Amino acid sequence: MSLVARGNEVFVHGNQDSDVRAAVAVLEELHAQLKRGVMIGGDEVDAAVRMVRGADREPRDGRGPALDLRTERRTILPRSPNQARYLRALLEYDLVFALGPAGTGKTYLAVAAALVMLRQRRIDRIILSRPAVEAGERLGFLPGDLKEKVDPYLRPLYDALHDMLPEGKLASRIESGQIEIAPLAFMRGRTLANAFVILDEAQNTTPAQMKMFLTRLGENGRMVVTGDPTQLDLPPGATSGLADAVARLRGLSAVEVVSFDRSDVVRHPLVSRIIEAYDRREAPASPAEATTGGADENT
Repeated sequence: MSLVARGNEVFVHGNQDSDVRAAVAVLEELHAQLKRGVMIGGDEVDAAVRMVRGADREPRDGRGPALDLRTERRTILPRSPNQARYLRALLEYDLVFALGPAGTGKTYLAVAAALVMLRQRRIDRIILSRPAVEAGERLGFLPGDLKEKVDPYLRPLYDALHDMLPEGKLASRIESGQIEIAPLAFMRGRTLANAFVILDEAQNTTPAQMKMFLTRLGENGRMVVTGDPTQLDLPPGATSGLADAVARLRGLSAVEVVSFDRSDVVRHPLVSRIIEAYDRREAPASPAEATTGGADENT
């Protein structure tokens, strides 16, 4: 495969017609992004390649809602077919569950969609929440007042907001109440109307906590629930509220469930290989392996 640029034309040569068509499709996608004002870098090239490789490549011909999320600091595009499906679900469904490993954009894309809807005045406020459960530590053991205790748990949500809002805008919107960041326990007793509500790390909720959260949904509200079912920090034997809710609600007309896997990881390339290694190590032995004592780890 070779690419030759002459002026504003690029010639693609290759032995396989499918490879040539894929390369042309990637170049056409990148050209379309340039025409829309998107700055092209390594991330955008990687995203275009992922989208073309995906069997269910998302349409860019005007069918369905546009998938370019223009926040105040950057334009965000899907970087895999599953991310495209997720963005479409965020724009169309009242309740979306996003399941999958770290680095697949579950929380980041939800925050971007919420900011776009707030800017378009389709909602009045954004509420971001997480359960305050981490690796055996409890809030009472941490120093400081309540805000100082819960802020470490909510830091990933702050990071996403800082990446999309200009300096100073986040503080002013928090002060005005347009953006609220709070632990899950603060949701009890509220009705969240005209709000885009995101619950992150939802695998660490109990079924009772998840029911409490989901029943806060008010008029013209949207909810996104994200989590990795394999990363539980609940006590041994406890049931995850995320798994319980998905089993109960999957199939309802206003609910969408989007599942990601390691092919959707958009962090450092090594992250995908790390996830693969852990999945392989934790996979249950087959009956044949159990009989023979398992496969040699060096093979």
